[in-house]
Amino acid sequence: MTKVEKLISAMAESSKFGKGVFSKAELAYLLNVEQTPRFNKFLYDCVKKGTINRIANGLFESTITPPNPRTAIYEVARKLRPGYLSYISLESELSRTGEISQIIMDRLTLMTRGRSGTFKTRYGVVEFTHTKHKISQLENDLFFDKEVKMYRAMPHRALADLKSCKRNLQMINH
Repeated sequence: MTKVEKLISAMAESSKFGKGVFSKAELAYLLNVEQTPRFNKFLYDCVKKGTINRIANGLFESTITPPNPRTAIYEVARKLRPGYLSYISLESELSRTGEISQIIMDRLTLMTRGRSGTFKTRYGVVEFTHTKHKISQLENDLFFDKEVKMYRAMPHRALADLKSCKRNLQMINH
């Protein structure tokens, strides 16, 4: 079995468990190789040949077994800030709960204990805004959404986040 065949097989096997987005480190682990410039070149060649797609910097998907398009953006967001608390808030959560009338399309807004950043991906834009709040200050204002496997802000927390970030408050339904 070639290295490409091993990669496709490993990604397909992982997709059975709901995994569709892979970091470079995960792909190296699946192939039992180290992350070297040679491995990076291998991934680049796989993207060029259409075997895998690059979703964002350091994130990939199989062209044969891509992630569920309904939940892919959430999986991408989890992979972009591993090791940091990130939760869905701001316009994304306020739109979902009906606190604002606009429907947010192709954008996921999150608060994070990690760095702020905006990432354009094939599933939409993922926008992280840094929060200085300690986890202990947030724990009663968040709930875990099993469908997307991420925390979400309760409406009062999302509204407080919107205000603290000095975002547009005119879209809020009164």
